[in-house]
Amino acid sequence: MSGWLWTLLALAGLAALAFAGRAGARLATGGAPRFRDMGFGEAFGWALAGAAVAGGVWLWLLPGAVYFRWAVTGFALCAVAAFLFRILGRHVGPEPTKRLFRQMPLTAAFGILAILVYAIVAIFAGWIAPHGQEAVLGAANIVPGGDPAMGGNPDFPLGTDRIGRDILSRLIYGAQNTVGLAFATTLLAFVLGGSLGLLAAVVGGWLDQVLSRGVDVLMAIPSLIFALLLLTIASVWAEGARGLLTFYMVLIIAVIDSTRVFRLARAVGIGIVVMDYVEAAKLRGEGMGHLVFREILPNATAPLLAEFGLRFCFVFLTIASLSFLGVGIQPPLADWGTMVRDLAQFINFAAFAPMVALAPLLPALAIAILTVGVNFVVDWMLHRSSGLKS
Repeated sequence: MSGWLWTLLALAGLAALAFAGRAGARLATGGAPRFRDMGFGEAFGWALAGAAVAGGVWLWLLPGAVYFRWAVTGFALCAVAAFLFRILGRHVGPEPTKRLFRQMPLTAAFGILAILVYAIVAIFAGWIAPHGQEAVLGAANIVPGGDPAMGGNPDFPLGTDRIGRDILSRLIYGAQNTVGLAFATTLLAFVLGGSLGLLAAVVGGWLDQVLSRGVDVLMAIPSLIFALLLLTIASVWAEGARGLLTFYMVLIIAVIDSTRVFRLARAVGIGIVVMDYVEAAKLRGEGMGHLVFREILPNATAPLLAEFGLRFCFVFLTIASLSFLGVGIQPPLADWGTMVRDLAQFINFAAFAPMVALAPLLPALAIAILTVGVNFVVDWMLHRSSGLKS
C-alpha cells in the first residue's frame, strides 16, 4: 500500500476519532458548554495530540528506539532545568530581576539558562577541559562511551578523534572559539551596519542613495557563496597564517551581515527621524552625533536588540558551515563545524553501538541548543517590546 493511501487513512481515522470523541464528551457531560461549543478543528487537534502521545509511547517501548528515548529524556531534563532556574530567579537577586523572572515564560528561561551555561563554558574552558584543544594524546579513534569492549577508554568518555585529540576537551574549547568569534562578528556587523543605517536615515539625500544601492548589490549575492569566494581569496593573502585568516573571516562575515543590519536600522531610523522630538533637537541646533546616539538610537534599541539575537544565530551557523567546508576556523583550533566533519566516520557504528554514533552528533547538538535558546530569548524580547500581555 502506498504512503499516500496510508496518510489518507490515518487522517480519516483521526477525523472519525475527533467526531466520536466530541460527541461522546457532549453526551457524557450533558452538553457542557466546553464541549458543546467545541469546533471540529479543535477536536481534531486533540485527537492528533492523543495520537502523537500514543505514537511516542509506542516508540519509547521499541527496543531499537535508543535515540528517541535519549531525545525525550534530554527534552524533559531541559524543561526541568528551565523550570528550576525560573523559580530560582524569582526568589534570588534584586527586585527588578525577580519581577522579570515572574513575567518570563519557560522557553525564555531555558534560553537564558543555555546562554549562561555556554558563556561560562566559553570563558572558563581552560579550567573546565581535562586536556588542551591541541593536545595529541597518542590514542587515536577511541570510540565514545568508555567501554573497553567496544574500543573505548574510561579516561576519554567521549573518545578521541583520528589523530588522538580528546573530543570532550575540543567540544568545550569549541564553545570558546565558535561562540566567541560569532559574538565578536555580530557585534562588529551591528556597529558597522547600525551606524551607517541610522546615518543614512538622518542625512538622507545622496548619502542614503549611495549606501542603499551598495547594500542592495551586496544582498543580491548569496551570502554563503560570497563568503566562500572572499575567504578563498583571503587564504592566499594570509599565506598560511591561521590568526590572520581567522581575522579575515570575522571581517568578511561582519561586512556581509552588516547589510541586513543596515536595512533594519535605516527602516527604523526613518520612522523615528520624523518624530517631533527629533525635529525639536534639530531646531535646537544639536549635532549629528547627538541626533543619532541620544535621540534615535535609544528609541530603536528594542528592534535592534532583537535583531542582534537573530543575527548572532545566523553568524554562528555561518561560521560553523564555513568550518565544516574547511575554510572557517582553522585547525588545530577546536570548532564545532569542523568536529562534525571530522567525526562523521563514527556514524557507521550507529547500527550496533548507538553511543558511538553520538560523537558527531554532540557538536551538532551544541549548535542546535544554542541557536534554539537564543531564538527563545529573542521571541520573548519581541513579545515584550510589542506591548502584548498575553
